[in-house]
Amino acid sequence: MPITRRALGLAAASLVAAPATLRAQALPRVKYQVDWAFQGPNAFMLYGREKGFFRDAGIDLQIDRGFGSGRVPIDVAGGAYEIAQADINPVIKFIAENPNAGLVVVGVFGDRSLLCATVREEGPIRAPKDFEGRTLAAPDSDAGRQIFPAFARAAGFDASKVNWLTVRPELREPMLVQRRADGITGAATSTGMSLKALGMDWPQQRILWYRDYGLPLYGTCWLTTRDYARRNPELVRAVVAGGIRSLREAHRDPAGCIAALKAAEPLTDVAIEAERQQVSLREQIVSDHVMANGLSSVVPSRFQLGLTAVEEAYGMAPKLKPEDVYTDAFLPPAADRRLVVTS
Repeated sequence: MPITRRALGLAAASLVAAPATLRAQALPRVKYQVDWAFQGPNAFMLYGREKGFFRDAGIDLQIDRGFGSGRVPIDVAGGAYEIAQADINPVIKFIAENPNAGLVVVGVFGDRSLLCATVREEGPIRAPKDFEGRTLAAPDSDAGRQIFPAFARAAGFDASKVNWLTVRPELREPMLVQRRADGITGAATSTGMSLKALGMDWPQQRILWYRDYGLPLYGTCWLTTRDYARRNPELVRAVVAGGIRSLREAHRDPAGCIAALKAAEPLTDVAIEAERQQVSLREQIVSDHVMANGLSSVVPSRFQLGLTAVEEAYGMAPKLKPEDVYTDAFLPPAADRRLVVTS
């Protein structure tokens, strides 16, 4: 049977394509966990994976949902995930209590904390002191609950006088709506939007932001173990660089970001998650400091205040220094961390 020119062309094309295919197949896989269910605030990672930003950085990123920022450091320290994102404050608590676990924060993309306690606007709780004698509902792993003692200490009330109902994540907001709890804790992007979806819109919520009561806390971060970072520095750099690129591009293309979320989670309520995403950008990520200096431009003195606040709230002698928790060694250049102003 004669070999045609077309056959030769196809064979040559397959030989050219083979190395690219092999390269794609050979990308190292990184197991990554977000802090909560797939929602607007963490959708940028799904967006970046869909757009190929992580492949461009040289990795195949497996992204799984999380079950609260309090659980994330446990999962990473235990080896279930290699890199993850979580509210930094439960991570600080975990590192203080488990110094031999070897966790390290490798990027901070939340310039302001979203942690808060939420009550009914028309209810009896008007100020932090009013929490004494009241009942709050939250999962054990909820970051807002874990950092509540620091909030109480900063705001000047007795956290031991607050009663807690431990509930599954999906039952937290219904407990407040059904008046079975006086308040709930968490990140405002989760609590506020979930309450709205249940019929309690923003004007019906009184949000007591921890940051408004003397806690200059940072927000969401990337974390891994020091051992993993030592053995795989390029993979850590790839995740952080890809994550920052994903966040920057999602900031410019919020609708595309939510479309990626919808593709990953078909039951996504697009309107709710688009608003949740905007709350995260407005309240946590986009700040004057970030616009001037770029994402993860950590100020050591402010970082130290957060470390000390968390340690003191749990009765620990302040020992942690910023370098015990955070390193900027895996960040891309400052120019690649700048957010673009959008209309």
